[in-house]
Amino acid sequence: MSISDHIEKLLLTAEIGKSLSREDIVDLLKMPAEYSENLFATADRVRKNDVGDEIYIRGIIDISNVCERNCLYCGLRKANEKLERYRMSEDEILETSREMKSTGIGTVVLQSGEDSHYSAEDVCHLVRTIKEKTDLVITLSIGERSPEEYRAFFEAGADRYLLKHETASTELYNYLRPGCRLDKRVSCLKTLKDLGFETGTGNMVGLPGQTYEILADDLLLMKILKADMLGIGPFIAHPDTPLAGIDTDDIELTLRVLAVARLLTRNTNIPATTAVATLHPQGRLHALQAGANVVMLDFTPPTYRNRYDIYPGKTETETVISMMKRLEGEIHSLGRIMNCSAGYRRSCVHDGILH
Repeated sequence: MSISDHIEKLLLTAEIGKSLSREDIVDLLKMPAEYSENLFATADRVRKNDVGDEIYIRGIIDISNVCERNCLYCGLRKANEKLERYRMSEDEILETSREMKSTGIGTVVLQSGEDSHYSAEDVCHLVRTIKEKTDLVITLSIGERSPEEYRAFFEAGADRYLLKHETASTELYNYLRPGCRLDKRVSCLKTLKDLGFETGTGNMVGLPGQTYEILADDLLLMKILKADMLGIGPFIAHPDTPLAGIDTDDIELTLRVLAVARLLTRNTNIPATTAVATLHPQGRLHALQAGANVVMLDFTPPTYRNRYDIYPGKTETETVISMMKRLEGEIHSLGRIMNCSAGYRRSCVHDGILH
């Protein structure tokens, strides 16, 4: 069978909802460049069929850049003494949440480094206050906590939890995240799911030592975890980390991983990440044409925004109003619909199975 026929068969298999093997996924990730548009077009059709033309808008508040971890890839790592640290006060977080609510956006993502300064009681109080004052859907992205803390967050009113696994390779995970364990990360995700959270996970593409096989395992893990949201972005080397200077200018593979994620998981919410937009001026538009259906806008106050320095070169330096207007134009140019509602994951049926 020719390469062209093989790729066409794989894409047809995926589009009608049949399973792809690890070998199939590897073939799609490493296929010749001339077939990329076929992959993206197939993923976009699946997106249209399974989640519709809406592009859901979320707002992010980076509440703290303090982190107790020393991940090799992250500018927030504890050992980075060049970074000016901050923690937003509860009043600042609430005021920013109110500003977000006034734009019509229905979901706030509270994101931070792994910062134990915020106790479970602090987080629960913050969640309850935001719910009471704004009625926003709340996503937490504050790292690994105990099952008891996760339960408390859920009972306080948190709706979603984002905890990216970053890589499904135990060896690579151990190298990139010293002192951390992949099995614990996965266990946290399963606990969150069991508690009733909508859960999000995801990976980085282009990590040193990463292979097509590892990326395939990432994608299969996302499917196994039945995550409701998948954050897939490129690795961008930070100059103040041990991985400084590594070349990361390939957006193509990131888009392929995103597209295959859409084929595998069908109705998940998949953002066009800020990192994709950082890597390429048209990165967000490309991602939205390759299966993505969510955009996250940074509402972090300007005083703090540049200090949430996970990777260099973030593009969002505009005012909130400017960001919203520009985004509306981009979405309109794609023939899509801007939707600021909560945007929970849809249900769909494939092979007689409700997902």
